[in-house]
Amino acid sequence: MARRALYWAPVVGAALGVLAVGLLTALHAVGTPSLLSGLVVVAALAGLTRAMHLDGLADTADGLGCYGAPQRALEVMRDGATGPFGVTALVLVLMTQAAALGVLAQTGRPIAVVLALVAGRAAFGWCARIGVPPARPTGLGALVADSQPPAVPAAWAAVLLAVGLVTVPGRPWQGALAVAVAALVVAATSAHTRRRFGGVTGDVLGAAAELTTTLILAICAMG
Repeated sequence: MARRALYWAPVVGAALGVLAVGLLTALHAVGTPSLLSGLVVVAALAGLTRAMHLDGLADTADGLGCYGAPQRALEVMRDGATGPFGVTALVLVLMTQAAALGVLAQTGRPIAVVLALVAGRAAFGWCARIGVPPARPTGLGALVADSQPPAVPAAWAAVLLAVGLVTVPGRPWQGALAVAVAALVVAATSAHTRRRFGGVTGDVLGAAAELTTTLILAICAMG
């Protein structure tokens, strides 16, 4: 079930993107300051997803930031407390997302919001592609690891690159560049976490989603 769910994760991202655009547009229409609008939307998205991916981002940052063997890193990630690396990652990501969302509302680039949230969920497929083992014998990572044909994330990347061409009016290269940069970061994150943890975990999926979303929002908001 979890493996099949990854195929539909980008569709969930699209639904979240539409809701985010609606809320962002409404806040902008009543004169809400851009940063405040972005913060409200970020909070709403965290509530709708129960902050699941943000938790994965924090745990992954703490695991990558600690010393020791892979087992030590996995123990740190399993700990319920959030360390300094996790807190720093959350602050940077949430503030970047909020600021970028505010700019996108002001400049009339709603497609970028949907693009970012779809791409964030499409990143799951690469992290759980065939050939990537689970880091633990149990958990979400064990359920989805080594399950996604590489053609699936590749197809999503092609679709997202095409959408990126119409994301930023007058700058067809900017949205495509955002998708390409995010794809490279996901590939690097997947490779590094595989070496560091011995495979993929559910936390890595969440981290990949948040990094992808943040990068696309930030790059599309520039200029």
